[in-house]
Amino acid sequence: MVTAAGEEYQAEHPGIKVGVQGGGSSAGIEAAVTGASDIGTSSRDLTPDETNLGLVDTVVAIDAIAIIVNPGNPIDHLSKTQVKDIFTGRLTNWRQVGGRDLQIVLINRDEASGTREAFLKKALDKTPFTKDAVIQPGTGQVRSIVGSTPAAIGYISLGYVTSDVKMIKYAGVLPSKTNIINGKYQLQRKLHFLTKGKPKGEAKAFTEFILSDKIQTGIVSHEFVRVPK
Repeated sequence: MVTAAGEEYQAEHPGIKVGVQGGGSSAGIEAAVTGASDIGTSSRDLTPDETNLGLVDTVVAIDAIAIIVNPGNPIDHLSKTQVKDIFTGRLTNWRQVGGRDLQIVLINRDEASGTREAFLKKALDKTPFTKDAVIQPGTGQVRSIVGSTPAAIGYISLGYVTSDVKMIKYAGVLPSKTNIINGKYQLQRKLHFLTKGKPKGEAKAFTEFILSDKIQTGIVSHEFVRVPK
């Protein structure tokens, strides 16, 4: 989203370069704190300790965390309890939730991931993840492994879901923009721009650009849900 918006901003502002890097929410927060970047991006809320670091938080989009499985997996829905039991290690075979007799292959994110933090809080009620999981540093890796592994399950941002994987219903609700807006899909979170102090100069201008109706109804709404007016 930011890459696409950055390209459009550069086209409208010759001579300005918008550089975008990934690395997880913790890396984005740290970059904003240290001044390594003008804007840090995060898909999780600040911790109590981080709120004392002088950061100004601007919400730029609303996202959902989609639970994904391999397209060949016949399972198309899981209850809250089933999801929690799978990711905490209580359920280990797809047969236990009505699927094939296959050992569940868990794909998880590393501890720097804001998506992991949000999933832990919202889906697992902060019950620790099982250690029997394949840990990956990025969304693309999670999607790739789930898409190529018949027994795999993982979770990624709704904006990164492709036909390589299959989204499943969580507690009877499919992650969709409609279900995010009406609040029916529970695994949702805010996406943040973070600056050291109030944004100024080009950081302020780019933040306002992201929040403009043009970008919110275009680039932002293509992958996520716009910030409510």
